[in-house]
Amino acid sequence: MAHPTRNTTALRHALRREVPATLGVLADEQDFAAMRRYASFPFDDHPAYLRATERLLRTLTADGIHTTVTLFDPDDYAAYCADTGLDPDSRTSRTRYTAEIAARGARVPYTGQPIGRLLALLVDTAVRHTTRAYATLLLDEAGPCADCGQDIGRAALDQAADTVLRILHLAGPGRHQLVCSVPAADEHLLAALRTGTPHPDHPDTADPDDHPDTAHTGTAPLDSAEGTEFLTVLAAGIARATPGGLVLRTSAPGRPDRLHGWRLDHGRLVPLTEAEVFAAYCTDARTGEPLPPEPGVEYRPGFDLTPDDGHPTHH
Repeated sequence: MAHPTRNTTALRHALRREVPATLGVLADEQDFAAMRRYASFPFDDHPAYLRATERLLRTLTADGIHTTVTLFDPDDYAAYCADTGLDPDSRTSRTRYTAEIAARGARVPYTGQPIGRLLALLVDTAVRHTTRAYATLLLDEAGPCADCGQDIGRAALDQAADTVLRILHLAGPGRHQLVCSVPAADEHLLAALRTGTPHPDHPDTADPDDHPDTAHTGTAPLDSAEGTEFLTVLAAGIARATPGGLVLRTSAPGRPDRLHGWRLDHGRLVPLTEAEVFAAYCTDARTGEPLPPEPGVEYRPGFDLTPDDGHPTHH
């Protein structure tokens, strides 16, 4: 007859494998130093802390436990403890905070990648999450149109989706990368989207007419997280009628890359001239100094988007 204590222990270990794990990570030295003011925080060396973190992640994975990682922000943690009345110098408070920020914030699954690559992915995901959240806030604050009563944010999202689909249609076959830049009061919004309309001669991609509403090429359709983020940033620029810009790079086998550009003007994308596209790509944004043009790249004007653009301007 099996010993009851052994059965209980085995069941507990089996159940432990059914529980997912979430780990909050201090990605940089400054955040790590801020946590050292708490006596219950047991680490005093950031590189050693990251090595221990990686070992723990590998152990959890080896035990068959699905693990996600999120960024631990000491300032946000202190504010969270003040709001909830928790003791910030407590391991229990840190675990509770980690669980809550992972539920509502940016997180990535650990799949065995080196800690450096994992942190880079996590930081990028957190930046994108923040960008999308702020752009969404700007859309929500736009309110209803004073003329027709329509929700400006919703209309701007529809306009952004229609505009991007038209750009991809006019760009033709190939792999496309779009980058949208919109200045805002508190932060500069920047989003990128990799997608395209594939060529029928390439069997690894689908017919561009199959699903024009998704613009799918095996990279990122418009209804993906990346696509939603991109459309939200573009829509924020449209809804707020702020200046901004959008650039497109198209790559296709056997052809030079093609670069196109537009500027946001009162909620509309106005095509840049060939000279303006060249100047935008061949000028150092930080210093204003000229940069040499890329070899094998064609600088072209943006497409005229007005013929199929029937969206009214909302106020």
